[in-house]
Amino acid sequence: MDFSTLIQILDSTMRLATPLLLACLAGLFSERSGIFDIGLEAKMLISAFFSAAVAYDTGSVWLGLLAGIAASMVFAAIHGVASITFRGNQLISGVALNFLASGMTVLIAQNWFQQGGRTPSLLGKARFEPLTLPFADALSDVPVLGPIYSELLSGHSILVYVALLAVPATYWVLYRTRFGLRLRAVGENPAAVDTAGVSVIGLRYAAVAIAGLLCGIAGAYLATGLQAGFVKDMTAGRGYIALAALIFAKWRPWYALSACLLFGLLQALALRTDVVEAIFPFRMPVQLLDSLPYILTVVILAGFVGKAIPPRAGGQPYVKER
Repeated sequence: MDFSTLIQILDSTMRLATPLLLACLAGLFSERSGIFDIGLEAKMLISAFFSAAVAYDTGSVWLGLLAGIAASMVFAAIHGVASITFRGNQLISGVALNFLASGMTVLIAQNWFQQGGRTPSLLGKARFEPLTLPFADALSDVPVLGPIYSELLSGHSILVYVALLAVPATYWVLYRTRFGLRLRAVGENPAAVDTAGVSVIGLRYAAVAIAGLLCGIAGAYLATGLQAGFVKDMTAGRGYIALAALIFAKWRPWYALSACLLFGLLQALALRTDVVEAIFPFRMPVQLLDSLPYILTVVILAGFVGKAIPPRAGGQPYVKER
């Protein structure tokens, strides 16, 4: 495998890891507050549809992005009401949202566009265009560093850079702010936070809203950045992979980046069977490559990275003592 091919694979890795990273950070905020969120898939899917539909109708990808975020936050609010206000089972609530999004997006898409549950292809300003970083063209001929900067780091849509910047931002919010300290405390001991006079319900709703925002960006990127429109079930289990990456990362932002890049690399390799055949002396089925993220998660968690311990109050509704 030559250097040019390696750059192409790593470039695909960044693109494919972006929705995983945003969804993983969404789950990180939610679960750090004690709210398990199986519905990451649902929020990404509903956002992907509405962002594509609005972008097509208006011709503006930014309006599509706002529509996708709004739709995702509505689903986040439903999950919050069911899990926080009514103290329902958080896992069942998330699974129900996944089923709802899967059926509702196809039904509405067919009603609006009559194209078999998909939206028309997005063109021009209805899609996020690649951004060229400063001096990328001038440095392209520099050995090694030139291709890395001009081909690997440059040429992505703005949401890819938003996802990368979200990692240090998440670290700063969780570990360098009072809000982050309280959020982490709610996930560990909500009674102690309540005793200190801080609203447990308010913090958990804030975390769920942040998760909705990040999933909205992830879904919009899928439909208007990574692809050119919405198709049925286009998230293809990315919400579940993001949860696996979150467990693999042990609920830490920087580890989440590494985990999502690893999963993105495996997905990129699944698209380059020629590279895989050059590495391995035997033909590897594409289905096996697609399943490697799940297999790798089980293997690593079983024996190499130790036990992943979730927040102690995770999944437990808080009942205020009287």
